[in-house]
Amino acid sequence: MRIASLLASATEIVFALGLDDQLVAISHECDYPPGALTRPRVSRPRFPLDGLSSGDIDAAVRQAMTEFGSVYELDADCLRDTNPDLVLTQAVCEVCAVPTSLAERAVEVLDGETRVLSIDSHTIDDILASIAAVGRAAGVEDRALTVVADYRRRLDAVREAVSSRRRVRVLAVEWLDPPFLPGHWTPQMIELAGGTTLGSEASVPSKQTDWADLLGLDPDVLIVMPCGYGLDAAVQDARAHADHLHSVATRAMGEGRAFVVDGSAYFNRSGPRMVDGVEILGALLHPDVFPGYDLTGKATVWSPAANPIPNDEE
Repeated sequence: MRIASLLASATEIVFALGLDDQLVAISHECDYPPGALTRPRVSRPRFPLDGLSSGDIDAAVRQAMTEFGSVYELDADCLRDTNPDLVLTQAVCEVCAVPTSLAERAVEVLDGETRVLSIDSHTIDDILASIAAVGRAAGVEDRALTVVADYRRRLDAVREAVSSRRRVRVLAVEWLDPPFLPGHWTPQMIELAGGTTLGSEASVPSKQTDWADLLGLDPDVLIVMPCGYGLDAAVQDARAHADHLHSVATRAMGEGRAFVVDGSAYFNRSGPRMVDGVEILGALLHPDVFPGYDLTGKATVWSPAANPIPNDEE
């Protein structure tokens, strides 16, 4: 079977299931695992992202949606050349990745019977079910069920480890200009790790808000997790919005309980590394329960006065 992935999390699922030898194409956003990066890319954003602030990106996204109805475009010639039997896509967020509707139109250029499988995850259970669904579509259902069982075991281990601890009140921010609070599976991740989310709701889209509306929440912990940003870029974005973050989480910052995380890798994607994200949250919210957990490259304590300088600025 020849598989094309138009979704970063789907590419990670393909590798987790040992189907990497069947992957023939990836999307513009696919960046993990490294072994995937040799495949041709069959999608691209309609505007360049390099050097844009979060506010600039938000404005460009809104403009692209107004003008084209989509933030991305597909390379029909590349798709035709790779000629996949199975195309993995999503319909959860038209901003985050290539939507199912665009993928379905694109495969009309292909000869033969190409199946489009939409991975539409809103909850943790949906993510695990999508892994099983990819396994079924690719003919490795038993292998997929084994992988899912291992992920459930790890999630249960975190839940059990923090079950007797006081729940920590968490303000998670998924975008900074304008501010968005995370939805879908992220609040569930926080709950599994022994936290209570403030202002966020599980299994629904992320919610745009206003900094003024977050005043007075007084979270025990602040977690900055900009969608699509790695750790260094997230730290830079937090620095640019330090005044707002300090105003809504003054106590958390003063107590050293404000964190910036690699949202792109561990929180924003509906794929296997969501499980790592829950383990990271457990270590951030209850460090005494997970002593020695290595957060290098995954998360960092952050404050406006003393925060790590990203490697490219050193």
